Amino acid sequence: MANLTPEQRQLVAQWAAEGANLNQIQDRLRSECETTLTYMETRLLIMELGIKLQEKPREVPPEEKPAPPPPETPAGDDAAVAGEAPADSSLKVSVDEVPPPGAVISGRASFSDGVTVQWFMDEQGRFGMRGPAPGYQPPPADIPAFQAELDNILQLRGF
Repeated sequence: MANLTPEQRQLVAQWAAEGANLNQIQDRLRSECETTLTYMETRLLIMELGIKLQEKPREVPPEEKPAPPPPETPAGDDAAVAGEAPADSSLKVSVDEVPPPGAVISGRASFSDGVTVQWFMDEQGRFGMRGPAPGYQPPPADIPAFQAELDNILQLRGF
């Protein structure tokens, strides 16, 4: 395999113990030992030396806590904030027949403020929205109803 001196092999072991990954070891061999190895050669060297590289823990995305349901107000209660329509009264969510490239499912949502946005979910399960203007935020009162409707749609479609 690679013609490394015992000192260089010890350096490789030390770098691995310090948490260096294969790319970093390959770079340090080139810069500090003037030895150029391919990625595969570096990998085989690590195996030959019996060195275990430290695995870095993968970041687990924080679990999103579902928004609490909106407080129910009795019919005819005038305590509702003026200017706010009930969240589910004018919210409309639809699904596109054919999603755009990169999306596995998509659709449109019309919120109580009259704004329609496009929503989508990509192949990695990431959710996104495109509004009429950058930075658009739906009315806070519509969000729980939108989330519930979107959950229903995704469950019905097998997501």
